[in-house]
Amino acid sequence: MSELSRRQFVGTAAAAGVTVAVAGSVEALYTAQPALGTSGPKIGYGPLLKDPDGMLDLPRGFRYEILSREGTVRADGLKTPSRFDGMGAFPDRHGGSRLVRNHECSPTSTIKVVAPPERTYDPGAAGGTSTLVVDRQLNSTKEYVSLGGTAINCSGGITPWRTWLTCEETELKAGESGYTKDHGFIFEVDPYDDRRNRNPFALKEMGRFQHEAVAIDPATGIVYETEDAFVAPLGGFYRFLPNRPRGGWGSLRAGGVLEAMYIPGLPDLSVVQEAGTVFRGVKWLKVPDPLARTESVRSQDYGKQITGGYKLEGCWWGTRDRCVYFVSSFATVELGSKVAHNGQVWRYDPRKHTLRLEVIFKRHEPGTEPEYDSPDNITMSPYGGLMMCEDGLGEQHILGTTEDGEVFKFAKNTVNIGTPEEPEYGELTGVGFSADGRTMFFNVYNPGITYAITGPWRRRR
Repeated sequence: MSELSRRQFVGTAAAAGVTVAVAGSVEALYTAQPALGTSGPKIGYGPLLKDPDGMLDLPRGFRYEILSREGTVRADGLKTPSRFDGMGAFPDRHGGSRLVRNHECSPTSTIKVVAPPERTYDPGAAGGTSTLVVDRQLNSTKEYVSLGGTAINCSGGITPWRTWLTCEETELKAGESGYTKDHGFIFEVDPYDDRRNRNPFALKEMGRFQHEAVAIDPATGIVYETEDAFVAPLGGFYRFLPNRPRGGWGSLRAGGVLEAMYIPGLPDLSVVQEAGTVFRGVKWLKVPDPLARTESVRSQDYGKQITGGYKLEGCWWGTRDRCVYFVSSFATVELGSKVAHNGQVWRYDPRKHTLRLEVIFKRHEPGTEPEYDSPDNITMSPYGGLMMCEDGLGEQHILGTTEDGEVFKFAKNTVNIGTPEEPEYGELTGVGFSADGRTMFFNVYNPGITYAITGPWRRRR
């Protein structure tokens, strides 16, 4: 999320005295993750204990390892770039993990991504991805830049064939901000074979817009995409029908058709405030110009007003119920939405063509102090429930949900990048789990830190 939009939201929320409550069938979300467990903990993991090193507060029994830090000099002599954002975790052949991490860098970033020319898309851009190799003991054994010359790499998604799709969250064109090429595309990164990452290929037919995240239906190959739009009109929810639906490395380069979601009578998702609300007959309209040559994708003439939402961010595929989930991080009237909320989780069923609001984080009780605000990146815990990265001002947490939908604090970033009088803490990003479910990985955006968390994760009997 951009700093501007985050400050705008939190300023509005603080003035309204926002608190957050969860409403809806959180139990329905547990089907979205493969079996390591089927429900969340009955309660949270207990109070957070103060970290004597002043880095990260966790519940009793949990511990962290720092895998990577911004500014560290790597083996190639270059510094680890700044602005750690979305991240994908992949199983390593030797029992550890491979992490592909986005760097949401612009030309003004503190430490820009520097990649060899053969892995650089646009020499005028400063974003990209790093790949980390982590062994069984959570030692970082290798770290290198796997993609460079891209812009504002925010989030993305893991493909069924175990590659990472990194998304540019921008619509800037060549000639703007020093760029030599248009930006706003998706790029595929191979975490195993870095030779495949040479000559970066922009997946242009998947659309040029402010991408956030993607999720893929493994049965059909359809790619679902969220648009994290900061300004009106609202961002859209899209699907890409690939010409090579069976997948595999490079299959998306064959192109396909991009479509935008359309629900008659529902141009703005924020007006839906009751969890369990279902819309039937969801339709998809072909995007006239996926490259957005003259108008943004969400502003083009579809003949009808496509359905949109403010801050459409997290997106993941439910392997059990074969549905796609996506998140509207928050909405405010001041920034263009019809109704305010602190987050929605939606589920689209491609077989029934239905869209259902599963969870809503409601704003209520004016005059009270907000305990937390603006959940952003969201993943399903292998032990059930949601794990959410908080992205606001002030204290920053990893939040979880119990089997009853109660929100609890799991981790707190305590690295102060402000002053003692006016503390400020970097947002948390890129949360995900190792293949065996024993380790949770996530990042701090600023200063860039990648953590690995282990401890007494609970399963429900």
